[in-house]
Amino acid sequence: MIAQQRRREIRRRLATTGFVGTRDLASDLRVNVSTIRRDLDGLARAGLVLRTHGGAVLAPNPAIDKLVDLPYAIKENERVAEKQAIGAFAAGLVSDGDSLVLDSGSTTFAVAQALAGRRGLTVATNDLRIAHHLAAEGGVRLVVTGGQLLERVFTLVGPVTVDNLVGLHVDWAFLGADAVDLDAGVTNRNTMEVPIKQAMLGSAARAVLVADSSKFGRRAMAPVCGVDTFSHVVTDGWLDRADARLYGHRLVQVPVDG
Repeated sequence: MIAQQRRREIRRRLATTGFVGTRDLASDLRVNVSTIRRDLDGLARAGLVLRTHGGAVLAPNPAIDKLVDLPYAIKENERVAEKQAIGAFAAGLVSDGDSLVLDSGSTTFAVAQALAGRRGLTVATNDLRIAHHLAAEGGVRLVVTGGQLLERVFTLVGPVTVDNLVGLHVDWAFLGADAVDLDAGVTNRNTMEVPIKQAMLGSAARAVLVADSSKFGRRAMAPVCGVDTFSHVVTDGWLDRADARLYGHRLVQVPVDG
Protein backbone atom coordinates (compact mmCIF):
# COMPACT_ATOMS: atom_id res chain seq x y z
CA MET A 1 0.00 0.00 0.00
CA ILE A 2 1.47 3.36 -1.04
CA ALA A 3 1.67 6.35 1.31
CA GLN A 4 -1.38 8.10 -0.16
CA GLN A 5 -3.53 5.00 0.32
CA ARG A 6 -2.28 4.48 3.87
CA ARG A 7 -3.01 8.05 4.83
CA ARG A 8 -6.49 7.86 3.31
CA GLU A 9 -7.11 4.70 5.36
CA ILE A 10 -5.79 6.39 8.51
CA ARG A 11 -8.17 9.31 7.98
CA ARG A 12 -11.06 6.92 7.39
CA ARG A 13 -10.36 5.16 10.69
CA LEU A 14 -10.03 8.46 12.52
CA ALA A 15 -13.40 9.60 11.19
CA THR A 16 -14.92 6.42 12.62
CA THR A 17 -13.16 6.08 15.98
CA GLY A 18 -11.52 9.45 16.70
CA PHE A 19 -8.21 7.77 17.61
CA VAL A 20 -5.66 5.49 15.94
CA GLY A 21 -2.78 3.65 17.55
CA THR A 22 0.61 3.52 15.85
CA ARG A 23 1.30 -0.16 16.53
CA ASP A 24 -2.21 -1.26 15.54
CA LEU A 25 -1.93 0.62 12.25
CA ALA A 26 1.48 -0.88 11.53
CA SER A 27 0.14 -4.38 12.11
CA ASP A 28 -3.08 -3.89 10.11
CA LEU A 29 -1.40 -2.13 7.17
CA ARG A 30 1.64 -4.45 7.21
CA VAL A 31 4.30 -1.79 7.46
CA ASN A 32 6.78 -0.94 10.19
CA VAL A 33 6.02 1.49 13.02
CA SER A 34 8.42 4.14 11.71
CA THR A 35 6.47 4.26 8.42
CA ILE A 36 3.22 4.88 10.29
CA ARG A 37 4.88 7.56 12.39
CA ARG A 38 5.95 9.36 9.21
CA ASP A 39 2.40 9.09 7.87
CA LEU A 40 0.96 10.55 11.08
CA ASP A 41 3.58 13.30 11.13
CA GLY A 42 2.65 14.21 7.56
CA LEU A 43 -1.06 14.33 8.41
CA ALA A 44 -0.26 16.44 11.47
CA ARG A 45 1.71 18.95 9.38
CA ALA A 46 -1.32 19.20 7.10
CA GLY A 47 -3.48 20.02 10.12
CA LEU A 48 -5.60 16.88 9.77
CA VAL A 49 -4.57 15.09 12.97
CA LEU A 50 -3.04 15.80 16.35
CA ARG A 51 -0.23 13.52 17.44
CA THR A 52 -0.53 11.94 20.86
CA HIS A 53 1.36 9.29 22.81
CA GLY A 54 1.08 6.06 20.83
CA GLY A 55 -0.98 7.41 17.96
CA ALA A 56 -3.12 10.34 16.84
CA VAL A 57 -6.55 11.94 17.22
CA LEU A 58 -8.55 14.05 14.80
CA ALA A 59 -7.57 17.69 14.70
CA PRO A 60 -10.25 20.08 16.02
CA ASN A 61 -12.75 21.28 13.44
CA PRO A 62 -14.71 24.13 15.01
CA ALA A 63 -17.13 24.33 12.09
CA ILE A 64 -18.19 20.74 12.77
CA ASP A 65 -17.93 20.77 16.55
CA LYS A 66 -20.28 23.74 16.87
CA LEU A 67 -22.89 21.90 14.87
CA VAL A 68 -22.82 18.62 16.76
CA ASP A 69 -22.41 19.64 20.42
CA LEU A 70 -25.38 20.99 22.33
CA PRO A 71 -24.53 23.95 24.56
CA TYR A 72 -24.39 23.11 28.27
CA ALA A 73 -27.00 25.80 28.92
CA ILE A 74 -29.49 23.66 27.01
CA LYS A 75 -28.47 20.24 28.33
CA GLU A 76 -28.41 21.22 32.01
CA ASN A 77 -32.12 22.16 31.90
CA GLU A 78 -33.30 18.96 30.22
CA ARG A 79 -34.63 16.00 32.27
CA VAL A 80 -33.29 17.42 35.51
CA ALA A 81 -35.20 15.04 37.81
CA GLU A 82 -34.06 12.02 35.79
CA LYS A 83 -30.42 13.07 35.92
CA GLN A 84 -30.57 13.74 39.64
CA ALA A 85 -32.03 10.28 40.29
CA ILE A 86 -29.41 8.63 38.08
CA GLY A 87 -26.64 10.64 39.74
CA ALA A 88 -27.79 9.68 43.24
CA PHE A 89 -27.79 5.96 42.43
CA ALA A 90 -24.41 6.11 40.68
CA ALA A 91 -22.83 8.03 43.57
CA GLY A 92 -24.17 5.36 45.91
CA LEU A 93 -21.82 2.84 44.29
CA VAL A 94 -18.82 4.83 45.51
CA SER A 95 -17.30 4.21 48.95
CA ASP A 96 -15.26 6.61 51.06
CA GLY A 97 -11.64 6.54 49.92
CA ASP A 98 -12.41 5.46 46.35
CA SER A 99 -10.84 7.01 43.25
CA LEU A 100 -12.88 7.81 40.18
CA VAL A 101 -12.91 9.61 36.88
CA LEU A 102 -15.93 11.64 35.76
CA ASP A 103 -16.66 12.17 32.09
CA SER A 104 -17.88 15.55 30.92
CA GLY A 105 -21.62 16.11 30.79
CA SER A 106 -24.78 17.15 32.61
CA THR A 107 -25.56 13.64 33.89
CA THR A 108 -22.04 13.11 35.26
CA PHE A 109 -22.38 16.56 36.83
CA ALA A 110 -25.38 15.14 38.71
CA VAL A 111 -23.10 12.32 39.92
CA ALA A 112 -20.60 14.91 41.17
CA GLN A 113 -23.36 16.75 43.04
CA ALA A 114 -24.51 13.51 44.68
CA LEU A 115 -21.00 12.76 45.98
CA ALA A 116 -21.34 15.49 48.60
CA GLY A 117 -20.31 14.31 52.05
CA ARG A 118 -18.07 11.48 50.90
CA ARG A 119 -14.63 11.35 52.47
CA GLY A 120 -11.21 10.68 51.05
CA LEU A 121 -12.25 10.62 47.40
CA THR A 122 -9.87 11.23 44.51
CA VAL A 123 -11.71 12.55 41.45
CA ALA A 124 -10.30 13.20 37.98
CA THR A 125 -12.35 14.99 35.34
CA ASN A 126 -12.11 16.79 32.01
CA ASP A 127 -15.24 18.84 32.79
CA LEU A 128 -14.57 22.37 34.08
CA ARG A 129 -18.05 22.70 35.56
CA ILE A 130 -17.60 19.48 37.54
CA ALA A 131 -14.13 20.60 38.61
CA HIS A 132 -15.43 23.95 39.81
CA HIS A 133 -18.25 22.32 41.77
CA LEU A 134 -15.95 19.81 43.48
CA ALA A 135 -13.37 22.49 44.25
CA ALA A 136 -16.04 24.68 45.84
CA GLU A 137 -17.42 21.78 47.88
CA GLY A 138 -13.95 20.71 49.04
CA GLY A 139 -13.07 17.44 50.72
CA VAL A 140 -11.81 15.68 47.59
CA ARG A 141 -8.44 15.32 45.95
CA LEU A 142 -9.19 16.87 42.57
CA VAL A 143 -7.31 16.13 39.33
CA VAL A 144 -8.17 18.22 36.26
CA THR A 145 -6.90 16.68 33.04
CA GLY A 146 -5.97 19.81 31.14
CA GLY A 147 -6.42 20.14 27.40
CA GLN A 148 -8.20 22.36 24.89
CA LEU A 149 -11.63 23.73 25.82
CA LEU A 150 -14.58 22.87 23.59
CA GLU A 151 -16.61 26.06 23.36
CA ARG A 152 -19.93 26.14 25.24
CA VAL A 153 -19.71 22.64 26.71
CA PHE A 154 -17.05 23.03 29.47
CA THR A 155 -15.16 20.00 28.11
CA LEU A 156 -11.38 19.65 27.85
CA VAL A 157 -10.15 17.59 24.90
CA GLY A 158 -7.01 16.81 22.92
CA PRO A 159 -3.73 14.92 23.31
CA VAL A 160 -2.91 16.43 26.70
CA THR A 161 -6.24 15.22 28.07
CA VAL A 162 -5.70 11.70 26.74
CA ASP A 163 -2.10 11.50 27.98
CA ASN A 164 -3.06 12.58 31.49
CA LEU A 165 -5.82 9.97 31.67
CA VAL A 166 -3.69 7.12 30.34
CA GLY A 167 -1.43 7.33 33.38
CA LEU A 168 -4.28 6.96 35.91
CA HIS A 169 -5.49 3.87 37.79
CA VAL A 170 -8.87 4.45 39.44
CA ASP A 171 -11.63 2.38 41.02
CA TRP A 172 -14.50 3.79 38.95
CA ALA A 173 -15.15 5.51 35.64
CA PHE A 174 -18.53 7.22 35.17
CA LEU A 175 -19.31 7.98 31.54
CA GLY A 176 -22.17 9.79 29.87
CA ALA A 177 -23.42 9.13 26.34
CA ASP A 178 -24.95 10.96 23.42
CA ALA A 179 -26.61 7.75 22.25
CA VAL A 180 -26.96 4.14 23.43
CA ASP A 181 -27.94 1.19 21.25
CA LEU A 182 -27.64 -2.52 22.01
CA ASP A 183 -25.93 -3.26 18.69
CA ALA A 184 -24.04 0.01 18.04
CA GLY A 185 -23.09 0.41 21.71
CA VAL A 186 -22.28 3.83 23.12
CA THR A 187 -21.77 6.46 20.43
CA ASN A 188 -20.88 10.15 20.47
CA ARG A 189 -21.82 13.18 18.37
CA ASN A 190 -18.20 14.21 17.85
CA THR A 191 -14.97 12.28 17.45
CA MET A 192 -12.87 14.55 19.68
CA GLU A 193 -14.19 13.03 22.90
CA VAL A 194 -13.95 9.39 21.82
CA PRO A 195 -10.27 8.76 22.71
CA ILE A 196 -10.84 10.57 26.01
CA LYS A 197 -13.77 8.35 26.95
CA GLN A 198 -11.78 5.29 25.91
CA ALA A 199 -8.81 6.41 28.02
CA MET A 200 -11.16 6.83 30.99
CA LEU A 201 -12.43 3.29 30.51
CA GLY A 202 -8.88 2.00 30.27
CA SER A 203 -7.92 3.68 33.54
CA ALA A 204 -10.70 2.16 35.65
CA ALA A 205 -11.28 -1.15 37.40
CA ARG A 206 -15.07 -0.73 36.94
CA ALA A 207 -17.08 1.43 34.56
CA VAL A 208 -20.59 2.80 34.91
CA LEU A 209 -22.68 4.33 32.13
CA VAL A 210 -25.09 7.08 33.22
CA ALA A 211 -27.65 8.09 30.59
CA ASP A 212 -31.30 9.12 30.72
CA SER A 213 -33.83 7.06 28.77
CA SER A 214 -34.01 9.55 25.87
CA LYS A 215 -30.51 8.44 24.82
CA PHE A 216 -31.50 4.80 24.27
CA GLY A 217 -32.32 3.30 20.89
CA ARG A 218 -30.28 5.97 19.13
CA ARG A 219 -26.99 6.06 17.26
CA ALA A 220 -24.55 8.93 16.87
CA MET A 221 -21.62 9.28 14.48
CA ALA A 222 -18.63 8.15 16.54
CA PRO A 223 -18.43 4.72 18.26
CA VAL A 224 -17.04 4.69 21.80
CA CYS A 225 -17.47 1.14 23.14
CA GLY A 226 -19.90 -1.72 23.56
CA VAL A 227 -22.56 -1.73 26.25
CA ASP A 228 -20.93 -4.82 27.77
CA THR A 229 -17.96 -2.65 28.77
CA PHE A 230 -19.96 -1.45 31.78
CA SER A 231 -20.74 -3.22 35.03
CA HIS A 232 -23.77 -0.93 35.46
CA VAL A 233 -25.88 0.93 32.91
CA VAL A 234 -27.91 3.40 34.97
CA THR A 235 -30.96 5.10 33.48
CA ASP A 236 -34.34 6.39 34.62
CA GLY A 237 -37.59 4.47 34.94
CA TRP A 238 -39.09 5.75 31.70
CA LEU A 239 -37.26 3.29 29.43
CA ASP A 240 -39.73 0.88 27.84
CA ARG A 241 -39.79 -2.47 29.65
CA ALA A 242 -39.30 -4.51 26.48
CA ASP A 243 -36.27 -2.42 25.54
CA ALA A 244 -34.92 -2.56 29.08
CA ARG A 245 -34.96 -6.36 29.17
CA LEU A 246 -32.62 -6.48 26.17
CA TYR A 247 -29.81 -4.97 28.26
CA GLY A 248 -29.94 -7.75 30.85
CA HIS A 249 -28.67 -7.65 34.43
CA ARG A 250 -26.35 -4.66 33.98
CA LEU A 251 -29.24 -2.26 33.39
CA VAL A 252 -30.49 -0.36 36.45
CA GLN A 253 -33.68 1.70 36.13
CA VAL A 254 -33.98 4.32 38.84
CA PRO A 255 -37.47 5.60 39.81
CA VAL A 256 -38.07 9.30 39.23
CA ASP A 257 -40.40 11.32 41.42
CA GLY A 258 -43.33 12.75 39.52
